[in-house]
Amino acid sequence: MSNIKYILGSFGDPDEMMHGIEQLQANNISIHDVYTPMPIHGIEAKLGVKRSRLDIFAFFCGITGTMSAFALIYLTSVVDWRNNIGGKPSFALPDFIPIMFELTILFTAFGLVGSYYASTHLFPGRAPRVMDLRATDDRFVIAVDAQQNADHTKIDGLLKDAGALEVKHNERKYISYE
Repeated sequence: MSNIKYILGSFGDPDEMMHGIEQLQANNISIHDVYTPMPIHGIEAKLGVKRSRLDIFAFFCGITGTMSAFALIYLTSVVDWRNNIGGKPSFALPDFIPIMFELTILFTAFGLVGSYYASTHLFPGRAPRVMDLRATDDRFVIAVDAQQNADHTKIDGLLKDAGALEVKHNERKYISYE
């Protein structure tokens, strides 16, 4: 097996890159990833990226925050330190709705930030790694896994025909900013 891990097609225009994705998929060539300097509408559907489940996780984080606030308020004001103030009930729900709302938002925000860092491996202090440094400025890069696709000259030709400005063979997995 060759030493090449990825074949990178660098495009200057997003429409040409989308055409390159279509060309590769029409020839049953699997695409490892696509790197763009800006979001491109419809690329997730074209690449077959699954729908995010962050909304479900956010819901459960919010429910956890609400239940934690409810338990905290109930245990402190009803069970542990019951006070009879002016004949009011110990647990008056309308008085505690703002606290439950705030803890719902707090748990959801912290949970989503933590899940974002965990799913993208972009923990604070870690150097970002990209295939081609120009993908963050002005280039649109298609990365094809060379280990899974045997005919490298065919892939090179398809990328050039689609309008690739440059086709590189990447021997390392990532190029680091360091």
